Amino acid sequence: MLLWVCCRLSLTKMSFFLKGKAKGKPTKRKAGDDRKPGEFMKRKAQAKERKRNLQLQKIQVESESEVESDDEGNKKVDETFSSDEETAQEKRLRLTKQYLAQLEEQDKEDEDEGEDADKDIVAEKLKEDVLEQSGRLQRQVARDYIPPTGEDILVLKGHKLSITCLVISPDSKHVYTGSKDCSIIKWSTETGKKVHVISGGRKGTEEKHVGHTGHVMAISISSDNKFLATGCRNKLIHIWDPSDCHLIHTFKGHRDAIAGLAFRKGSHDLFSASHDRSVKIWNLDEMAYVETLFGHQDSITGIDSLTRQRAITAGGRDGSIRIWKVVEESQLVFHGHSGSIDCVRFINEQNFLSGADDGSVALWSLMKKKPSTLIKNAHRQASLTQTKERTLSEQNWITSVAALHNTDLVASGSKDSSIRLWQCGPGCRSLIPLFNIPVVGFVNALEFSDDGSLLVAGVGQEHRLGRWWSMKQAKNSVVIVKLKKSVKKQVADL
Repeated sequence: MLLWVCCRLSLTKMSFFLKGKAKGKPTKRKAGDDRKPGEFMKRKAQAKERKRNLQLQKIQVESESEVESDDEGNKKVDETFSSDEETAQEKRLRLTKQYLAQLEEQDKEDEDEGEDADKDIVAEKLKEDVLEQSGRLQRQVARDYIPPTGEDILVLKGHKLSITCLVISPDSKHVYTGSKDCSIIKWSTETGKKVHVISGGRKGTEEKHVGHTGHVMAISISSDNKFLATGCRNKLIHIWDPSDCHLIHTFKGHRDAIAGLAFRKGSHDLFSASHDRSVKIWNLDEMAYVETLFGHQDSITGIDSLTRQRAITAGGRDGSIRIWKVVEESQLVFHGHSGSIDCVRFINEQNFLSGADDGSVALWSLMKKKPSTLIKNAHRQASLTQTKERTLSEQNWITSVAALHNTDLVASGSKDSSIRLWQCGPGCRSLIPLFNIPVVGFVNALEFSDDGSLLVAGVGQEHRLGRWWSMKQAKNSVVIVKLKKSVKKQVADL
């Protein structure tokens, strides 16, 4: 009891002192504080309410995440117990993955096949290179070609006299022709128009006139399209720039008409053949004479060369064909025609083709001194109308030959107003006729483009070497034939 009284007195005194303090020293407001009494408690309550709301949001978010995790767990459990059930989206995903896996496997197989095909192509190319270097390459392309139609033949007129020689540029875009009118014309194979004309001059004006003043008998172009060489009856060889046809140099040295010119492929070495029965070698890098080769017993009528340091010549009426081995300083001699051999062309380094005025075409191999095959009356005429012309008509002497290098396709021209295409049999042991291309006049020159898409003929009223026979109905023209392959072959190439 006494204890309760003491506690009661202590509490009464404490409350007395607190009340007196509050009354004596009232609470002061800070300067500028114009808040109303009780506003502080209101804001404090609002802050507590916001804090409570934030806590509630936090709890809600955590609970939702827990629910999602529980759902995922439930899904895993469901998948474990019911693996056969899948949604449409899951099925699409599974099928897509399978399809992608198949594509990857197919791409891998295609890559392997592509690598094998590339290896086969490289191996085939290497094999062709080896065969070409050995001179035994013979691509089988002749049977792929079909006879041209009228739309495939383009006739160009510009020379006043018979065309005697021609050459196609390495890119097959231009043809250069020489004529008995002493002029040289550069043609476009695409448009058939003249690109440049080097006019001929009169005899005796050699010192003043830029060009030939005699019949242009021979023409050749380097494989890099840097030099164009032309030769005439006045014993001169002119060297031109093929791009703008300006004169670069003139060689003198032969004692008679220039009958043939040939560049060695991949070089600037020039072979020239003349009616003086000699062959001369010129170096165009230094514009210098190199040496002279002798051996023929009559006027040389044609010459050709490929990549090796060799040249082949037709000896005309001496009845021989000679291959000149420059490095070995030796020559191979071949006989077989019964008449004057007027033209000769390499097929590859091991085989060549020739034509003679007895009407025969011969196929040769370096391994034999006699022809592998000889076709007599190769341009035989079907009907004879006049007895006086019987001998000439039966002979139909071969005036030009051409070969698509390293293939089995060759061609021959005659005075029977036709070009005949032939297929060389296996090993160049036979000649099989393919088809004829009609022209009007003497086919004095023939040339295949390097890609085999063109065959160009130089046609005239007279033979390129003389006036033994004249066709007044013929026209002096350049005939460009666009060679086409069969549709089946075109599809196979694609």
